Amino acid sequence: MALHPDLAAFLELVEFGRLTGKSQPMHAMEVAQARAEFAASSQVLDPSPPGDLSVSQLSIPTRDGAQLPARLYRNGQPAAAPQPVILYLHGGGYVVGSLDSHDSVCRRLASMGDFAVLAPDYRLAPEHRFPVPVNDALDAANWLAEHALALGLDNRRVVFAGDSVGASLATVLAITAVKAPETLAIKPLAQLLFYPVTDLSCLRDSHRQHAEGYLLETETLEWFYQHYAPLPQQRLDWRASPLLAQVDTPLAPAYLWVAEYDPLHDEGLAYRDRLQASGTPVTFVRAQGLSHDFLRMSGLVGQVGGIYRDVGGWLNAVGG
Repeated sequence: MALHPDLAAFLELVEFGRLTGKSQPMHAMEVAQARAEFAASSQVLDPSPPGDLSVSQLSIPTRDGAQLPARLYRNGQPAAAPQPVILYLHGGGYVVGSLDSHDSVCRRLASMGDFAVLAPDYRLAPEHRFPVPVNDALDAANWLAEHALALGLDNRRVVFAGDSVGASLATVLAITAVKAPETLAIKPLAQLLFYPVTDLSCLRDSHRQHAEGYLLETETLEWFYQHYAPLPQQRLDWRASPLLAQVDTPLAPAYLWVAEYDPLHDEGLAYRDRLQASGTPVTFVRAQGLSHDFLRMSGLVGQVGGIYRDVGGWLNAVGG
């Protein structure tokens, strides 16, 4: 399918900015500039997310004494019974991305149904390389298990979710729940994965076919990975490349989305196949005509609203 026309027009503007020297690819930027521009892009891609939500600011301690900012999103006031909750981990290549860059995503997910959304931040590379973000995600999940009742949340109905590398962290949590349950105090209800990074160790056809011109570029991916996991042995660790995990028993049911025009397309398909081979129930969608990061594009591409509605229906079916 051809690129969605609204997305195609936006990408033409991005390319024009490159040609005129007004912008540059992320992998040509300093880290601080890349972070600032990624955060600013949220106002362009989705300037008017739902505002009629309750949003609480929280702080989550880590195993090494750091404090992770977090936000709890609710559609209305806390219910009489504990709410099911999405533990949402943002994308950004482990280098950019923040609670602010994905605020619109969390707001839209929280407005879809009965699930609250807990979004913890995690520390970024190159200041904090692999496996610090993985450990932060595990610490956030265990904190949720301990504090859920006090927050009016049900730690027996938790969906691990994320986009891009946030989806990778969600997969690591779901795998850990099976491989090392003694280290994770939550048994997830399901996992919601948008265009995950599943294998840092090699390139696939989609990395070459969609190498540039579709927002996320293959050279930018390598820039991310050099900051996060520069050593070959790190990239072969299943916590960095969950496709390489040895999993022979079913994981929590997965709702997996990939984008048609995405360098990560093929490793998303490979991860779908790996989940199915393990006996994991998988609902799979290939978002036609869209690129990586489509979840943040509600203000740009009308098709994205339907994606959120589909996700809301799935959430209600699995435990809302």
